[in-house]
Amino acid sequence: MKLSAERSYANPEAAARKLVELASGIEPVQDGCIHIEKINAPFLYTLKASGAEFGAGIKHAIEKGWLEMHESGTYVRLLKTADAN
Repeated sequence: MKLSAERSYANPEAAARKLVELASGIEPVQDGCIHIEKINAPFLYTLKASGAEFGAGIKHAIEKGWLEMHESGTYVRLLKTADAN
């Protein structure tokens, strides 16, 4: 018997790919920057992911070179899509 449903974004790579997908659909402000809340809100509230899944996904996307986070933590920049790797 399974007591809980599987989390779609428990795998950091799956979360990272979804975050990159969300980021690619957002019009960047200046210098290609995307406000972090533009990907955070849909990921957490529309997709019902957790904060830990968001954090792991962002970290994975940065490590893979798909996203770059501004030192302030308020912006990300899309470097390349997750499908490129």
